[in-house]
Amino acid sequence: MKSQLTKWTKIFLICTCFAVSILGFMVKLPTGFRHFDKELHAVFYFIAAAFFNILFTNKNLLGHILIFGSLYLFGLSIEYAQEYSNKVFQTRIHGRFDPEDVQYNLKGLIAFSILWIIFVGFLFVYNKRPIKEVVAKDD
Repeated sequence: MKSQLTKWTKIFLICTCFAVSILGFMVKLPTGFRHFDKELHAVFYFIAAAFFNILFTNKNLLGHILIFGSLYLFGLSIEYAQEYSNKVFQTRIHGRFDPEDVQYNLKGLIAFSILWIIFVGFLFVYNKRPIKEVVAKDD
């Protein structure tokens, strides 16, 4: 199935998502969400990996690995940017570099990768079945 989105639409979506993400990660969480910070990191990176894999990879392993690595480096960069912003602005805008946040980013990426591998494996096996068997079962 060919994607209906143009290259420029995809670029716009990526830029918008990264801008919103950077803004969201650089500002303190509202008080009600602070107890779920780690879980929110995992969920965000799970959803981001799903979004980018659906948008770009078309079940391509190399594309999946590239997205995984890029999102991991993005999460690491955001953590360093939080620490750096505290020094530049001489005030705490967000927090500090938190290795646990990076671990939960990775957990979200790994969780999606496991789901992605199972899904792609299922599609691979399903598409390898003989056509007569598939048609007979669908009738």
